[in-house]
Amino acid sequence: MINVALLSKWHVHADDYARQATKNEHVEIKVVWDENLERGEKWAEKLGVPFESELLNVLKDPEIDAVIIDTPTNLHKKIITLAAKHKKHIFTEKVLAFTLEDSEEIISAVKENNVKLMVSLPRLTEHYYLYAQEVLDKGLLGQLTSIRCRLAHNGAVPYEDHPNGWLPKHFFNKEECGGGALIDLGAHPIYLSNRLAGPAKAVTAKLQRTLGHEVDDNAVVLVEYESGVLGTLETGFLSSGSPFQLELYGTEGALLIEDQSIRLKSKKLGDGWNVPEQLPEALLMPLDQWVYEIINDRQPTIRESDFMNLTVINQAAKLSNEQGIRVEIAKLISSKSNV
Repeated sequence: MINVALLSKWHVHADDYARQATKNEHVEIKVVWDENLERGEKWAEKLGVPFESELLNVLKDPEIDAVIIDTPTNLHKKIITLAAKHKKHIFTEKVLAFTLEDSEEIISAVKENNVKLMVSLPRLTEHYYLYAQEVLDKGLLGQLTSIRCRLAHNGAVPYEDHPNGWLPKHFFNKEECGGGALIDLGAHPIYLSNRLAGPAKAVTAKLQRTLGHEVDDNAVVLVEYESGVLGTLETGFLSSGSPFQLELYGTEGALLIEDQSIRLKSKKLGDGWNVPEQLPEALLMPLDQWVYEIINDRQPTIRESDFMNLTVINQAAKLSNEQGIRVEIAKLISSKSNV
Protein backbone atom coordinates (compact mmCIF):
# COMPACT_ATOMS: atom_id res chain seq x y z
CA MET A 1 0.00 0.00 0.00
CA ILE A 2 1.24 3.49 -0.90
CA ASN A 3 0.47 6.01 1.84
CA VAL A 4 -0.15 9.40 0.26
CA ALA A 5 -0.28 12.96 1.54
CA LEU A 6 -2.35 15.52 -0.37
CA LEU A 7 -0.46 18.80 -0.56
CA SER A 8 -2.93 21.65 -1.19
CA LYS A 9 -6.33 21.99 -2.80
CA TRP A 10 -5.35 25.14 -4.72
CA HIS A 11 -5.74 23.67 -8.18
CA VAL A 12 -9.18 22.96 -9.65
CA HIS A 13 -8.19 19.33 -10.32
CA ALA A 14 -7.19 18.52 -6.73
CA ASP A 15 -10.51 16.80 -6.01
CA ASP A 16 -10.11 14.75 -9.20
CA TYR A 17 -6.74 13.41 -8.08
CA ALA A 18 -8.07 12.65 -4.61
CA ARG A 19 -10.87 10.62 -6.24
CA GLN A 20 -8.40 8.80 -8.50
CA ALA A 21 -6.19 8.00 -5.53
CA THR A 22 -9.16 6.71 -3.54
CA LYS A 23 -10.20 4.46 -6.42
CA ASN A 24 -6.73 2.93 -6.77
CA GLU A 25 -6.50 -0.17 -4.61
CA HIS A 26 -2.80 0.42 -3.99
CA VAL A 27 -3.21 3.93 -2.55
CA GLU A 28 -4.40 5.24 0.80
CA ILE A 29 -4.76 8.96 1.57
CA LYS A 30 -3.34 9.55 5.03
CA VAL A 31 -3.13 13.31 5.57
CA VAL A 32 -3.82 16.74 4.04
CA TRP A 33 -1.60 19.81 4.13
CA ASP A 34 -2.57 23.12 2.58
CA GLU A 35 -0.93 26.55 2.50
CA ASN A 36 -4.47 27.82 3.17
CA LEU A 37 -5.33 26.44 6.61
CA GLU A 38 -9.10 26.89 6.41
CA ARG A 39 -9.32 25.27 2.98
CA GLY A 40 -7.09 22.41 4.03
CA GLU A 41 -8.99 21.70 7.25
CA LYS A 42 -12.31 21.56 5.36
CA TRP A 43 -10.84 19.23 2.74
CA ALA A 44 -9.33 16.92 5.35
CA GLU A 45 -12.66 16.77 7.17
CA LYS A 46 -14.46 15.95 3.92
CA LEU A 47 -11.97 13.15 3.18
CA GLY A 48 -12.01 11.86 6.75
CA VAL A 49 -8.26 12.21 7.30
CA PRO A 50 -6.12 14.39 9.60
CA PHE A 51 -4.99 17.88 8.64
CA GLU A 52 -1.37 18.87 9.27
CA SER A 53 -0.49 22.57 9.21
CA GLU A 54 3.29 22.07 9.02
CA LEU A 55 4.59 20.81 5.68
CA LEU A 56 7.84 19.47 7.12
CA ASN A 57 5.92 17.33 9.61
CA VAL A 58 4.25 15.64 6.65
CA LEU A 59 7.48 15.18 4.71
CA LYS A 60 9.40 13.87 7.73
CA ASP A 61 6.71 11.31 8.53
CA PRO A 62 8.20 7.88 7.69
CA GLU A 63 4.70 6.50 7.18
CA ILE A 64 4.15 8.76 4.14
CA ASP A 65 5.46 7.24 0.92
CA ALA A 66 4.30 9.76 -1.65
CA VAL A 67 2.68 13.16 -2.19
CA ILE A 68 0.14 14.57 -4.62
CA ILE A 69 0.93 18.25 -5.17
CA ASP A 70 -1.73 20.78 -6.18
CA THR A 71 -0.16 23.91 -4.75
CA PRO A 72 0.18 27.24 -6.56
CA THR A 73 2.61 26.69 -9.42
CA ASN A 74 5.14 29.14 -7.97
CA LEU A 75 5.57 26.76 -5.01
CA HIS A 76 6.29 23.70 -7.17
CA LYS A 77 10.08 24.00 -7.19
CA LYS A 78 10.37 24.41 -3.42
CA ILE A 79 7.84 21.75 -2.45
CA ILE A 80 8.74 19.14 -5.06
CA THR A 81 12.43 19.48 -4.23
CA LEU A 82 11.70 19.19 -0.50
CA ALA A 83 9.54 16.13 -1.07
CA ALA A 84 12.27 14.49 -3.14
CA LYS A 85 14.88 15.17 -0.47
CA HIS A 86 12.60 13.46 2.05
CA LYS A 87 12.38 10.42 -0.27
CA LYS A 88 8.72 10.90 -1.19
CA HIS A 89 7.44 9.94 -4.62
CA ILE A 90 5.76 12.89 -6.34
CA PHE A 91 2.68 13.40 -8.49
CA THR A 92 2.03 16.99 -9.52
CA GLU A 93 -0.27 19.12 -11.61
CA LYS A 94 1.16 20.70 -14.75
CA VAL A 95 3.37 22.62 -15.34
CA LEU A 96 6.40 21.28 -13.54
CA ALA A 97 7.96 24.74 -13.19
CA PHE A 98 8.10 28.15 -14.88
CA THR A 99 11.59 27.80 -16.37
CA LEU A 100 13.82 25.14 -17.84
CA GLU A 101 16.44 25.90 -15.19
CA ASP A 102 13.98 25.30 -12.34
CA SER A 103 12.67 22.14 -14.01
CA GLU A 104 16.19 20.78 -14.34
CA GLU A 105 16.84 21.43 -10.64
CA ILE A 106 13.67 19.54 -9.78
CA ILE A 107 14.64 16.60 -12.00
CA SER A 108 18.11 16.52 -10.44
CA ALA A 109 16.64 16.32 -6.93
CA VAL A 110 14.27 13.55 -8.04
CA LYS A 111 17.09 11.49 -9.55
CA GLU A 112 19.49 12.07 -6.67
CA ASN A 113 16.92 10.74 -4.23
CA ASN A 114 15.70 7.90 -6.44
CA VAL A 115 12.01 8.81 -6.26
CA LYS A 116 9.33 8.62 -8.95
CA LEU A 117 7.94 11.82 -10.47
CA MET A 118 4.81 12.16 -12.59
CA VAL A 119 3.27 15.32 -14.04
CA SER A 120 -0.40 15.12 -14.98
CA LEU A 121 -0.51 15.19 -18.80
CA PRO A 122 -3.65 13.10 -19.24
CA ARG A 123 -4.37 13.60 -22.93
CA LEU A 124 -1.28 11.56 -23.80
CA THR A 125 -3.26 8.55 -22.59
CA GLU A 126 -6.40 9.22 -24.68
CA HIS A 127 -7.46 7.05 -27.61
CA TYR A 128 -7.55 9.99 -30.08
CA TYR A 129 -3.91 10.90 -29.38
CA LEU A 130 -2.87 7.26 -29.71
CA TYR A 131 -4.77 7.05 -33.01
CA ALA A 132 -3.08 10.22 -34.30
CA GLN A 133 0.32 8.80 -33.40
CA GLU A 134 -0.58 5.53 -35.11
CA VAL A 135 -1.62 7.38 -38.29
CA LEU A 136 1.71 9.21 -38.34
CA ASP A 137 3.73 6.08 -37.63
CA LYS A 138 2.04 4.28 -40.53
CA GLY A 139 2.89 7.15 -42.87
CA LEU A 140 -0.74 7.72 -43.82
CA LEU A 141 -0.26 11.49 -43.93
CA GLY A 142 3.04 11.32 -45.78
CA GLN A 143 5.32 14.04 -44.45
CA LEU A 144 3.63 15.95 -41.63
CA THR A 145 3.67 19.66 -42.50
CA SER A 146 1.21 21.37 -40.17
CA ILE A 147 -0.49 20.72 -36.86
CA ARG A 148 -3.21 22.73 -35.18
CA CYS A 149 -4.51 22.07 -31.69
CA ARG A 150 -7.15 24.08 -29.85
CA LEU A 151 -8.52 23.70 -26.33
CA ALA A 152 -10.52 26.56 -24.85
CA HIS A 153 -13.44 27.11 -22.49
CA ASN A 154 -15.46 29.95 -20.98
CA GLY A 155 -13.95 29.84 -17.49
CA ALA A 156 -13.25 33.60 -17.38
CA VAL A 157 -16.53 34.77 -18.93
CA PRO A 158 -18.38 36.78 -16.25
CA TYR A 159 -21.89 35.81 -15.23
CA GLU A 160 -24.28 36.56 -12.38
CA ASP A 161 -22.39 36.99 -9.09
CA HIS A 162 -19.21 35.61 -10.71
CA PRO A 163 -17.17 38.52 -12.14
CA ASN A 164 -14.25 36.22 -12.98
CA GLY A 165 -16.37 33.43 -14.46
CA TRP A 166 -16.43 29.96 -12.95
CA LEU A 167 -12.66 29.70 -12.50
CA PRO A 168 -11.39 30.50 -8.99
CA LYS A 169 -10.11 34.04 -8.53
CA HIS A 170 -6.58 32.84 -7.80
CA PHE A 171 -6.28 31.44 -11.33
CA PHE A 172 -5.74 35.06 -12.40
CA ASN A 173 -2.95 35.68 -9.88
CA LYS A 174 0.21 36.21 -11.92
CA GLU A 175 2.60 35.49 -9.05
CA GLU A 176 0.98 32.18 -8.13
CA CYS A 177 0.15 30.95 -11.63
CA GLY A 178 2.99 32.40 -13.67
CA GLY A 179 0.50 32.99 -16.47
CA GLY A 180 -3.09 32.37 -17.44
CA ALA A 181 -4.83 30.40 -20.13
CA LEU A 182 -1.68 29.23 -21.90
CA ILE A 183 0.23 27.87 -18.92
CA ASP A 184 -2.87 26.08 -17.60
CA LEU A 185 -5.34 24.99 -20.28
CA GLY A 186 -2.87 25.56 -23.11
CA ALA A 187 -0.59 22.91 -21.63
CA HIS A 188 -2.67 20.24 -23.35
CA PRO A 189 -2.23 21.52 -26.93
CA ILE A 190 1.45 22.09 -26.16
CA TYR A 191 2.34 18.62 -24.93
CA LEU A 192 0.16 16.88 -27.55
CA SER A 193 1.76 18.82 -30.40
CA ASN A 194 5.24 18.34 -28.95
CA ARG A 195 4.74 14.58 -29.01
CA LEU A 196 3.35 14.50 -32.55
CA ALA A 197 5.69 17.03 -34.19
CA GLY A 198 8.93 16.48 -32.27
CA PRO A 199 11.46 18.95 -30.78
CA ALA A 200 10.68 22.64 -31.16
CA LYS A 201 12.96 25.04 -32.99
CA ALA A 202 11.34 28.43 -32.35
CA VAL A 203 8.25 30.03 -30.80
CA THR A 204 6.25 33.16 -31.56
CA ALA A 205 3.34 33.91 -29.24
CA LYS A 206 0.57 36.37 -28.44
CA LEU A 207 -0.82 36.11 -24.93
CA GLN A 208 -3.74 38.50 -24.69
CA ARG A 209 -5.36 39.97 -21.56
CA THR A 210 -8.75 40.65 -23.14
CA LEU A 211 -10.67 41.30 -19.92
CA GLY A 212 -7.82 43.10 -18.16
CA HIS A 213 -6.68 40.35 -15.78
CA GLU A 214 -3.07 40.10 -14.62
CA VAL A 215 -2.66 37.07 -16.88
CA ASP A 216 -3.62 36.04 -20.39
CA ASP A 217 -7.16 34.84 -21.04
CA ASN A 218 -6.72 34.20 -24.79
CA ALA A 219 -3.57 32.97 -26.52
CA VAL A 220 -2.13 31.74 -29.79
CA VAL A 221 1.32 30.21 -30.17
CA LEU A 222 3.12 29.47 -33.43
CA VAL A 223 5.72 26.73 -33.00
CA GLU A 224 8.34 25.92 -35.61
CA TYR A 225 9.49 22.35 -35.11
CA GLU A 226 12.87 20.95 -36.11
CA SER A 227 11.02 18.48 -38.34
CA GLY A 228 9.75 21.36 -40.48
CA VAL A 229 6.23 21.15 -39.09
CA LEU A 230 4.44 24.40 -38.29
CA GLY A 231 2.25 24.22 -35.20
CA THR A 232 -0.62 26.57 -34.35
CA LEU A 233 -1.67 26.15 -30.72
CA GLU A 234 -4.76 27.95 -29.44
CA THR A 235 -6.28 28.30 -26.00
CA GLY A 236 -8.37 30.64 -23.93
CA PHE A 237 -10.78 31.16 -21.07
CA LEU A 238 -13.29 33.17 -23.13
CA SER A 239 -14.80 30.66 -25.56
CA SER A 240 -18.27 29.26 -25.00
CA GLY A 241 -18.98 26.05 -26.88
CA SER A 242 -15.47 25.71 -28.29
CA PRO A 243 -14.75 22.06 -29.16
CA PHE A 244 -11.41 20.37 -28.63
CA GLN A 245 -9.68 20.23 -32.02
CA LEU A 246 -6.56 18.42 -33.18
CA GLU A 247 -5.73 18.68 -36.87
CA LEU A 248 -2.79 17.11 -38.67
CA TYR A 249 -1.95 17.92 -42.29
CA GLY A 250 0.63 16.22 -44.47
CA THR A 251 1.73 15.69 -48.05
CA GLU A 252 -0.45 12.58 -48.35
CA GLY A 253 -3.51 13.40 -46.28
CA ALA A 254 -5.22 15.00 -43.29
CA LEU A 255 -6.51 13.88 -39.90
CA LEU A 256 -9.26 15.93 -38.25
CA ILE A 257 -10.28 15.31 -34.64
CA GLU A 258 -13.08 17.38 -33.10
CA ASP A 259 -14.23 16.17 -29.71
CA GLN A 260 -15.41 12.58 -30.42
CA SER A 261 -15.55 13.02 -34.21
CA ILE A 262 -12.51 11.61 -36.05
CA ARG A 263 -11.97 11.44 -39.80
CA LEU A 264 -8.96 10.65 -41.93
CA LYS A 265 -8.18 11.32 -45.57
CA SER A 266 -5.13 9.61 -47.07
CA LYS A 267 -4.00 8.98 -50.62
CA LYS A 268 -2.96 5.55 -49.41
CA LEU A 269 -6.55 4.72 -48.47
CA GLY A 270 -8.23 5.91 -51.68
CA ASP A 271 -10.59 8.83 -52.20
CA GLY A 272 -12.80 10.39 -49.57
CA TRP A 273 -12.85 10.53 -45.81
CA ASN A 274 -12.44 7.49 -43.56
CA VAL A 275 -13.90 7.14 -40.08
CA PRO A 276 -11.93 4.67 -37.95
CA GLU A 277 -13.95 1.61 -36.98
CA GLN A 278 -11.91 1.06 -33.85
CA LEU A 279 -9.58 3.29 -31.87
CA PRO A 280 -6.62 2.18 -29.75
CA GLU A 281 -7.45 1.37 -26.15
CA ALA A 282 -6.76 4.29 -23.83
CA LEU A 283 -3.73 3.96 -21.55
CA LEU A 284 -3.75 4.20 -17.78
CA MET A 285 -4.22 7.73 -16.47
CA PRO A 286 -1.06 9.51 -15.26
CA LEU A 287 -1.76 8.93 -11.56
CA ASP A 288 -2.25 5.21 -12.08
CA GLN A 289 0.90 5.01 -14.22
CA TRP A 290 2.77 6.70 -11.36
CA VAL A 291 1.43 4.18 -8.86
CA TYR A 292 2.51 1.20 -10.95
CA GLU A 293 5.92 2.73 -11.50
CA ILE A 294 6.33 2.96 -7.71
CA ILE A 295 5.07 -0.59 -7.12
CA ASN A 296 6.52 -2.47 -10.06
CA ASP A 297 9.07 -0.06 -11.51
CA ARG A 298 6.91 -0.19 -14.66
CA GLN A 299 8.10 2.44 -17.14
CA PRO A 300 5.37 5.07 -17.66
CA THR A 301 4.39 6.24 -21.14
CA ILE A 302 4.52 9.88 -19.98
CA ARG A 303 8.17 10.81 -19.75
CA GLU A 304 10.61 13.38 -18.42
CA SER A 305 10.99 14.84 -21.92
CA ASP A 306 7.25 15.59 -21.96
CA PHE A 307 7.57 17.54 -18.70
CA MET A 308 10.61 19.49 -19.86
CA ASN A 309 9.36 20.30 -23.35
CA LEU A 310 6.12 21.66 -21.89
CA THR A 311 8.12 24.06 -19.72
CA VAL A 312 10.32 25.10 -22.65
CA ILE A 313 7.38 26.09 -24.87
CA ASN A 314 5.70 28.02 -22.05
CA GLN A 315 8.90 29.85 -21.17
CA ALA A 316 9.60 30.71 -24.81
CA ALA A 317 5.99 31.85 -25.37
CA LYS A 318 6.11 34.15 -22.35
CA LEU A 319 9.39 35.68 -23.55
CA SER A 320 8.08 36.05 -27.11
CA ASN A 321 4.96 37.84 -25.94
CA GLU A 322 6.77 40.15 -23.53
CA GLN A 323 9.47 41.19 -26.00
CA GLY A 324 7.55 40.87 -29.25
CA ILE A 325 10.16 38.55 -30.73
CA ARG A 326 10.58 35.11 -32.24
CA VAL A 327 12.35 32.99 -29.62
CA GLU A 328 14.79 30.33 -30.80
CA ILE A 329 14.82 27.37 -28.44
CA ALA A 330 18.56 26.76 -28.84
CA LYS A 331 19.28 30.33 -27.74
CA LEU A 332 16.88 30.01 -24.81
CA ILE A 333 18.69 26.89 -23.65
CA SER A 334 22.08 28.50 -24.24
CA SER A 335 21.17 31.63 -22.25
CA LYS A 336 20.05 29.41 -19.38
CA SER A 337 23.36 27.57 -19.30
CA ASN A 338 25.31 30.84 -19.34
CA VAL A 339 23.56 32.31 -16.33
